Amino acid sequence: MKPAIWLLAAAMPLAAQPKLLVNAQVQTHSAAAGLESQFKALLTAQPQPAWIAYSVPSVRTNNLGCDYVRDGFTQPGVVHLESPDHAVILFRIEGNVVNRIRTLSPDCEIDAGGVPVHWLTDVQPTQSIALLVSLMPERDRIGESPVSAIAQHSDPAADQALERFLTPDQPESLRLRAVSAIGSARGRHGFDVLKKLIASDPDERVRERAISGLSSSKEPDALDLLISIAKTDQNSRMRQQAVSALARKPGPVVVSTISKVIESDPDLQVKRHAVTSLNQLPDGAGIPVLIQMVKTTQNAEVRKQAMNTLQNSRDPRAIAFFEEVLK
Repeated sequence: MKPAIWLLAAAMPLAAQPKLLVNAQVQTHSAAAGLESQFKALLTAQPQPAWIAYSVPSVRTNNLGCDYVRDGFTQPGVVHLESPDHAVILFRIEGNVVNRIRTLSPDCEIDAGGVPVHWLTDVQPTQSIALLVSLMPERDRIGESPVSAIAQHSDPAADQALERFLTPDQPESLRLRAVSAIGSARGRHGFDVLKKLIASDPDERVRERAISGLSSSKEPDALDLLISIAKTDQNSRMRQQAVSALARKPGPVVVSTISKVIESDPDLQVKRHAVTSLNQLPDGAGIPVLIQMVKTTQNAEVRKQAMNTLQNSRDPRAIAFFEEVLK
């Protein structure tokens, strides 16, 4: 047990607090009068470095995690059978500026390294989103972590903020990050946004990222759209991306779709991409198809690709197949 541990049960709302802060000099402040003014006051306070942190209601995704790797060893951590309904947003300040932002599960053990932690109560989610948006011009220093933090907010204002990052006048790197965040965290609204981008965005990389984002979507329509793109899109790069995204979805319909792409797609690169994707299917579902493909396909390039993929898979069924062939 570390020597300095503060439990924050008395100081913070029960549903919003982190479970444990380790090595933290905790000071609690209310943001009831406005998050921006309280944040700015702490930003200029001494001593620094320090952290400013609070929690907000979050979308229920599996995107929140904990770092349980210390001294080269993996430590036991929290396994969420149900995703947490709050997220902890943390800002590291040094030299009177923010230089890092993290978003964690409230179940994490948070080690502050002995520096002050200013915990804010009474934070309004819309004010949190506005604060994170205001930090976007500082991306050269803090990266695009505000995008991920915004995406975790359950408040609808998060959707509006993320869509502003998608406009064609924004830097491509920001647009790509926003696409990923929308696909993984924003539910049905996120799916609708991705579908629109795929259909009409002028940037091919953004369209590709949107297709990839469908693999993270829990919406049933996401699978249907991926299948449609893989089979019918006029752009071979989009078909390739759809096949890769399908490889992260389980189910017989996915195996069947990828197999049909290998059989009928006119582009050899798409075929090769699909063969590789069979090996990436969950639970090794593509291995029997690859074995059958080696036995029956008339396409020499596909057979060669399938054999190489089986060899690299190290799957026991593939090893048994090669042993039988050698006999």
